[in-house]
Amino acid sequence: MAETILSLSLDEQLAERASRYCELRGISISRLVSDFLARLPLGEDDDLRDLSPTTRRLYGIARGGPDEEDYHRYLLDKYGG
Repeated sequence: MAETILSLSLDEQLAERASRYCELRGISISRLVSDFLARLPLGEDDDLRDLSPTTRRLYGIARGGPDEEDYHRYLLDKYGG
């Protein structure tokens, strides 16, 4: 993948904090910023990419689904009462 060089303007204290953080973890500030930007969601579907395939298939299935009263009715039908 081709890399692009960008310049960032940061508060001096923030730049020092970032430098200390990266030094402690053995990474560059460029790597820190790249990793952060790579995780930014671009839309609702991007929020799902970190979910397991099973969870992704089930995501949102209950939206607009039965309410608590429907659930109680289901339990009564299933187990009697």
